[in-house]
Amino acid sequence: MTGATRLFVAEPPATYLVRPPVVVDSSAICAVLFDEPTRDAAAQLMSGKTLYAPSLLDHEIVSVALEKRRSGWTGESLALAFQDYDAYQIELRPTDLVTQYDLATRYQLSAYDAAYLWLAAELKAPLATFDEKLAAAAQRHLSTLP
Repeated sequence: MTGATRLFVAEPPATYLVRPPVVVDSSAICAVLFDEPTRDAAAQLMSGKTLYAPSLLDHEIVSVALEKRRSGWTGESLALAFQDYDAYQIELRPTDLVTQYDLATRYQLSAYDAAYLWLAAELKAPLATFDEKLAAAAQRHLSTLP
């Protein structure tokens, strides 16, 4: 090795070290946005983290908002929930469809849940969910990753 006398280290931005990643599913983020009884637990888990989700999360948020509207939420309350959602700056990612399909069949999950599991595995990040079946599949799958 000639000419190389100094070790160089390339590091990610400091936010990577300060704000660890977590994948949040719609049950976790909606608990906060729509003031569900599980709100505090979800908010605490998400605090100080860099949040990730598959790109389908936007559609799931709209779906929950439509349900909330039918149950009496006002347009103003829903607008505030959407503002809060934007403020979280969740990084949305596309998924690998073949692997997502494989995970769905392996763990008997919906395509939506498999997308969250795929992303958590891809990022090697924790997955936050109130869905017991998804949590069990995530625990099994994520614990096998190298």
